[in-house]
Amino acid sequence: MSAPHSTQQGLVVQVGRLQIDVPRSLGYFGGIGAAVAFGMLEPPLAVFIAAIPVLKMLGKADLPQPFRFAAEVIDGAAKPVGGEAQGTVRLRDPEAEAAADVATAESARRGEAIKASSRR
Repeated sequence: MSAPHSTQQGLVVQVGRLQIDVPRSLGYFGGIGAAVAFGMLEPPLAVFIAAIPVLKMLGKADLPQPFRFAAEVIDGAAKPVGGEAQGTVRLRDPEAEAAADVATAESARRGEAIKASSRR
């Protein structure tokens, strides 16, 4: 189980299959709350922006096709408001984590083989 690359191990909280990047989440949702409090954002727009991480997760889950389709449509609508940023709340993907771990192990083995052959 590897933590997201942009964070240190202790800053990500796991709740079941959810990974919550605590500092980024505080900044993301706190910034939205501050923007509403100072009148820079209207509440309906703020709710949409705050829902982006959850909506992005719907497209990755093993949900029926209509849910994934709706999530993709909403994800496309979220692009102008920063929907391409790394998620602050995301689903863990054990298969992708295992594949990344295997790739890292293979890379380390290749590096050790190169190091051993250069010593000869």
